[in-house]
Amino acid sequence: MPPPPTLRRARHPGAPSLAPALDDSELAIAADALALGQWARVRALLAETGTDWDRRGHRLAVLAVCPGSAAWAGDWQFAEPDSGDAATLLALATVRDALHGERSADAAAEACEAAARMLPDDPTPWLAALILARRIGTPDARAHAFRQILARHPDHHHAHHLMTACLADQHPDSADDPRHPAHEFAARVAAGAPADSPLALLPVVAHAERYRVRAAAGLAPPDPADSGHWSTRHAHQLLQAAVDWWLEWEGEDHPRGKIDLNFLAHATFHEGRTAEAAALFQRIGPYPTRAPWSYAGRDAEGAFRAARDAVLRRVRDRPEGQVTKV
Repeated sequence: MPPPPTLRRARHPGAPSLAPALDDSELAIAADALALGQWARVRALLAETGTDWDRRGHRLAVLAVCPGSAAWAGDWQFAEPDSGDAATLLALATVRDALHGERSADAAAEACEAAARMLPDDPTPWLAALILARRIGTPDARAHAFRQILARHPDHHHAHHLMTACLADQHPDSADDPRHPAHEFAARVAAGAPADSPLALLPVVAHAERYRVRAAAGLAPPDPADSGHWSTRHAHQLLQAAVDWWLEWEGEDHPRGKIDLNFLAHATFHEGRTAEAAALFQRIGPYPTRAPWSYAGRDAEGAFRAARDAVLRRVRDRPEGQVTKV
C-alpha cells in the first residue's frame, strides 16, 4: 500500500500548495507521523505547545484531518486513558467524521463534552464543538460554544473566524450592508482587540464571507473580479484600515497568520491594490489557504496562483510599482 500523502511541503520549492499545516514545520512532521499511526510524536508536539491556545487549536485541528486520525486518536486514548490531549484530538477527529457523514453528530458532541470535562481550562474541546455546530448545529449551540471559548481565551482566532462565517450566512438574499450582523460583529471585535491582535483584520474576513454567501445565492458573479464586491465605499474603508494596520504589524509569527494574509491578499488583489497585494503574496510564499480563494466554487490553488502571477507581472512590467513591505 502506498504511503499517505505528505502534509509537509509543496510539490517543488516555491510552488503553492494547500498544506493544512501552513508554515508550521513541526506540525507537518507530526501530521505525517500520525497518518502512519505514530501518535507519540503528536503527544510530544502538544506537550511542547502548552497553553498557547491559538497554536494548540490550529495544531489539533490540522492533526484531526490526517488520514485515520480518529482511529489513531482512539488507540492513543486506549493506551493513555487519562490523556486530555488524546481526548481532544479524538473529539476534533470525530467531528470531522461526523461532518463527512461517517459518524453521528451525537457521537461527535459526546466526544467534545468528554474532552471538555478532562480539560476544563482548554478552549480547544469547545472549538471542536463550534466546528460541529457551524455546520449542523443550532444558533444556540453555536453561541454557547463560542461563549465557552471566549471564557477561556477571549481573542481566540479560529473561533472568531468561525463565528464571522456563521453570521455571514444570515440573510443570504440581502444586499451587502455594513449593518449586516457579520460586518457589525467583525467591526466590534476589531475595535476591541489588543493593538497587536490579528483580529484587526476580521472585517476583511467578514467581507469575503459575505461574498461567499451572496455568490452562493446567485447575487454575485462566481468570478470575484466581476462582482464589484471589493469596489464599494465600505470595502475601501475596511480594507484601507486593514492595510494600515498590517503595515505596522510585528506579529506575523501567529500560527494562523498565513490565513489572515491570504484574506488580505485576496481583498487587495480584487480592489486593484497591486503594490500591497504583491507584498502580501511575498509574505504568503507557498502557503495559500482554501478560504477565501475557493469561494464561489473556484479552484483555490489555481485562483491563488493566477492572482499571484498577475500581480507580480504587473509589478515587474510597471517601473513605478513598488512593494511597500518586504
